[in-house]
Amino acid sequence: MNNPSDNKNVPQKRLQSYSPLVIAEIGQAHEGSLGMVHSYIDALSTTGVDATKFQMHIAEAESSLEEPFRIKFSYEDATRFDYWKRMSFTLEQWKEIKKHCDAVGLEFICSPFSNLAVDWLEEIGVERYKIGSGEITNFLLLEKIAQTKKPIILSSGMSSFAELDSTVEFLQNRKVSYSILQCTTAYPTQPEQYGLNVITELQKRYKVAIGYSDHSAKIATAIAATALGASILEFHVVFDRRQFGPDSNSSLTIDETKQLVESVRNISKAIHHPIDKNDVSAFENLKNIFEKSLAVNKKIPEGHILTFDDLEAKKPKGFGISAVDFERVIGKKVKLEKEQWDFLNIEDLYEF
Repeated sequence: MNNPSDNKNVPQKRLQSYSPLVIAEIGQAHEGSLGMVHSYIDALSTTGVDATKFQMHIAEAESSLEEPFRIKFSYEDATRFDYWKRMSFTLEQWKEIKKHCDAVGLEFICSPFSNLAVDWLEEIGVERYKIGSGEITNFLLLEKIAQTKKPIILSSGMSSFAELDSTVEFLQNRKVSYSILQCTTAYPTQPEQYGLNVITELQKRYKVAIGYSDHSAKIATAIAATALGASILEFHVVFDRRQFGPDSNSSLTIDETKQLVESVRNISKAIHHPIDKNDVSAFENLKNIFEKSLAVNKKIPEGHILTFDDLEAKKPKGFGISAVDFERVIGKKVKLEKEQWDFLNIEDLYEF
């Protein structure tokens, strides 16, 4: 497998950053509406994500009338083929979509599902390719993309390690840089299906950038993946989970996306700034305020032998014997009378 220090396998926009590459997938949430696509782009530009991802479906090139529905959800499409037709845009419309993403500072990422789609994406000008779970063993498509020499993000949702090994070998033989996303193909994904353990398994097995593609519709999942070392995060977005579409109930809303970005940036920063628990110098002033000195909790006569029940600990530190040393005080004789709540110092005792 690849050398873990090979920077070609790190998401290109994150070479100088420890924070994950955050990809919000519009996917099919636009419902074939060009206006809706551009609305999503504008909305996502305010969330802090790095990229927005699309799916390029060209019905005639990738599907047929024999393709069944994954789930029957459409009231207007008689066949899956009809659905892909309705979801498609022209090459010129895709160019405008890419131009809009560029204008608002979002990387345009797209999953092709046919060789023709790769031709279109090359004409549009993409930086990298995302391969959906169902295309991992589509070596014809992978060969087409490999010829572009551009990086690939592989989603492993429906793939076994054996299948991934074959795909990785295929790409390595062609000197194509790649990263892999742990993904569970379930909509929405339930906690017992997250497969967070696979993130570290993929890291150890392939020694490349590993990420997480999420369908849980939960912010916490991406946070957990970040804590486990995911360097890419991908998730579906939707304006409202109640809207029509096959992925709506497994998507995050725009507002949730903002929360996710802030959360994973903070968690990533925390992970990459470890704390030395032995160094408490930064808390010296606070320690003087909050730590305590020994005092007496009642009037104590001269010559009294101190017991545990005579003692109290009071703020601040440094006005009496440290509360840490209370055991050394018990059984000691007091030299002089002490008033209730007086601090107790070494000079007040005959020996210490």
